[in-house]
Amino acid sequence: MDYTVWLIYLGVGVVVGFLTGLLGIGGGTVIVPILSLIFAAKGFPASNVIHMALGTSLAAIIIGSISSAREHHAHGAVDWVLVRKLAPTIAIGTFVGAVFAHFIAVALLKTFFVGLVCVIAAQLLFDIRPKAHRGLPGSTGLAVFGSVMGFLSSLAGIGGAVFTITFLSWCNVQLRAAIGTAAAVGIPISVAGTAGFIATGLVEGNLPPWSVGYVYLPAWVGISVASYFVAPLGAKLAHRIPVNVLKKVFMVFIVALAVKMAISV
Repeated sequence: MDYTVWLIYLGVGVVVGFLTGLLGIGGGTVIVPILSLIFAAKGFPASNVIHMALGTSLAAIIIGSISSAREHHAHGAVDWVLVRKLAPTIAIGTFVGAVFAHFIAVALLKTFFVGLVCVIAAQLLFDIRPKAHRGLPGSTGLAVFGSVMGFLSSLAGIGGAVFTITFLSWCNVQLRAAIGTAAAVGIPISVAGTAGFIATGLVEGNLPPWSVGYVYLPAWVGISVASYFVAPLGAKLAHRIPVNVLKKVFMVFIVALAVKMAISV
């Protein structure tokens, strides 16, 4: 048994859990590149490495999102009415995205995503705010946002918080509430995405032992266990530091995300 790899899985889970709790993010941007390197080093088929990393990432996000959402709920920072409105279309969009990921060129999505997060970073950096009267859209608008956000989140193997927090902030939702709601929204995204990657992986074949579709169970267990226990710590900190500091932390995260993806394109 390779204990070093297990320690890496646990270490990734600690980082992911903290980010999930603090910023509401699912941590896929940390999980996917690290797992890609590990899986390639372990000799997984090259054509399946990125799919295994994406599927395992979404599966690991499930536990961390539940733990984080529970802590944010304890602070009254989750809009469950909004979560229930978004969940059906999010689940559909995410599942379709996971199936589509089986066929799409990953480099194309990376290029689009780098541009998108740079726009988001600029919005936060220069404090570009919507007009005061802007609010959440109606049912149709939420359905469109949920399905598109779920689709893109699944293709990137993330929990969708980058999209959700920015969208809710533009709709004048208070930042801590946006973070808490994003953590809860990560649950249907990760569940539906995992189901999609398992389904497509089961028909692929030629996958390594201890895999269920495109989900590699050892990595899933290690990351999930660590993130479950660490996520509440990040969530507690999110309710103790000033909002302007929270915005800067989030801005740094998404800028780092853009740089990481730009380098890997």
